[in-house]
Amino acid sequence: MNRAAIVLAAGSSRRFGGDKLSAPFEGEPLLFHAVHAARAAPVSRILIVARPDLDCGTWDGAPAVEVLRVESDALSDSLKAGIAALGEPCDVFVFLGDMPRLPHGEAARLADALGSGAAAMPCRQGRPGHPVLLSARLLPELAGLTGDEGAGRLLRGRDDVVFVECDDPAIHLDIDRPEDLSALSESTPPSPART
Repeated sequence: MNRAAIVLAAGSSRRFGGDKLSAPFEGEPLLFHAVHAARAAPVSRILIVARPDLDCGTWDGAPAVEVLRVESDALSDSLKAGIAALGEPCDVFVFLGDMPRLPHGEAARLADALGSGAAAMPCRQGRPGHPVLLSARLLPELAGLTGDEGAGRLLRGRDDVVFVECDDPAIHLDIDRPEDLSALSESTPPSPART
C-alpha cells in the first residue's frame, strides 16, 4: 500500500519562548532532523504541516517533500489538515517536528508490524512513543479530534494497536524548552542509524 508521512510543525513554541523549530541543532534547524527521519521512512511523499512563517527548507530527490501552511497551532487542526491535503487514503506516519533524534529504522519496523492493525507505535518500557503509523482505515476517525489532542486519544484502550518494542529512548525525546536543546547538544552524538 502507498504510504505518506506528515511532519507536524505548526505549533507556537510557547514553552520554548521563540522559534523552536528553527533553533540550530547539530548544524541545521531542529525541524530538519524530523524531516530526515521522515525521509528514511518507507513513504512515497512527505507533507510538512507548518505555520506560515516557518522556513521548511528545500528538499531535493525522493521522497518528495511538500509544505502545507496552516494558521492554527492546535495539534488536532494540523493533523486533520495534513490528512485532508494528502487526498487519497493511505497509511500515514506522523512525525513531530521537535523530535530530532528519532531512530531512522523505526518507521520501517512499524510498517512491517502494522498488518491489519489500526496503528503501530514504538514502545519502550511500557510507554508508547513516536513516530506513529496510522492505518488508512483509521483516518476517518480523526475528524472528531479537537484542540491540542493528537491521535493518542483515539488509540488508547484499543485492542488493534500494534506496539513494537524499541530500546532507543529517542522515541520519547522531544524539545520543549531551550534547556532541553542545550542538554541534548551536550549529550553523546547521535548514532550512525540516525544520520
